[in-house]
Amino acid sequence: MPSSVQLIRASTLSGVAEYAYASTAPKDARLIFLAGSCPLDEDGETVAVGDYAGQAAACIETMTRALAAAGATISDVISTRVLVASSAQADLVAAWEVVRDAFGEHDVPSTLLGVTVLGYDHQLVEIEAVAAVVD
Repeated sequence: MPSSVQLIRASTLSGVAEYAYASTAPKDARLIFLAGSCPLDEDGETVAVGDYAGQAAACIETMTRALAAAGATISDVISTRVLVASSAQADLVAAWEVVRDAFGEHDVPSTLLGVTVLGYDHQLVEIEAVAAVVD
């Protein structure tokens, strides 16, 4: 089923960004606000300790499962915020590349932030997302 999310490209803005600059959903869409997806296993333990890309991949898996529970898929995501516990741009990029690749052509508007600390022991990455579906 095709997504109801429409990605908007802004030809007057830089093409360097690896995402659409805006997105919309139809007025009859049901919005799904996801809690931050964390790199935790079924026992609540942080996975991929010390590995930004590995934790980003685990966050994508968590996000995908939460979306499925809400009746949505990654193609229904309308925006993301990627939080990375680091002040090094290379660490942010390592996490971002995983997120970018997971979304593929559905390159939703995103914000990538370096933060001081995240909530779980050894946590380096967290992904927030909003999705929209038409039931």
